[in-house]
Amino acid sequence: MAENEELQEMGEGETRQKILVADDEASIRRILETRLKMVGYDVVVAEDGEEAVEVFNKTNPDLVVLDVMMPKMDGYGVTREIRRTSDVPIIILTALGDVSERITGLELGADDYVIKPFSPKELEARVKAVLRRTISKDVIIPTSSSNGAPAAGGKGSKNIITTGCIKIDTARRQVFRKNERIRLTGMEFSLLELLVNNSGQAYSRNEILQHVWSYPADHRIDTRVVDVHISRLRSKLETDPTNPELILTARGIGYMFQRIN
Repeated sequence: MAENEELQEMGEGETRQKILVADDEASIRRILETRLKMVGYDVVVAEDGEEAVEVFNKTNPDLVVLDVMMPKMDGYGVTREIRRTSDVPIIILTALGDVSERITGLELGADDYVIKPFSPKELEARVKAVLRRTISKDVIIPTSSSNGAPAAGGKGSKNIITTGCIKIDTARRQVFRKNERIRLTGMEFSLLELLVNNSGQAYSRNEILQHVWSYPADHRIDTRVVDVHISRLRSKLETDPTNPELILTARGIGYMFQRIN
């Protein structure tokens, strides 16, 4: 019954979202392929890092589930290759207790992680949450300039938030500095959107995990996921990431965006 509801939520007749599962363990590939297909996704698989990059380039998936430890090219190398050209969401599979693996993967551009051993339902929930938060809204803004950057002011610019030289287009989920686009992953934009839409309000790491990653309040997860994403955002948005002026640390609480009047 739940699976039927899931399929209905995705929409009958709509194009099915495609997921690349890359893992050198055949049993994990088989289980994930079966389960993800059952809940309405198309699935392509790869058994090593080199094949993962090749399949990614050929199939253009909507999300990648990526094991860290794979032959020929590890998950870090695959993440680097994908991030050269794409902001597609990446969920890494990592060993229990190996915090350094998780942090490294996130620093390279992964959006979330799932710890092995895991239940297929847990991964399904993470896939659904990440896809929901990272889907781009392909809205054409009539006031856009010829180079794709949002025009300042004027009618139709209500979706544009400007602070200093940074412009945030919430309709198209894009960010610009002086009309030059800054590439953000979907989760990076969702995090920025939460803070900007509530500028001047401090959020704890757990609150951010609930709002952006859709983790339940009682779910235990390393809150450094938030710290790594904040660091990535600062490196892209701040003039001096070591002395941030936009994304501020709220001591004893978490993070906040500077107040926008």
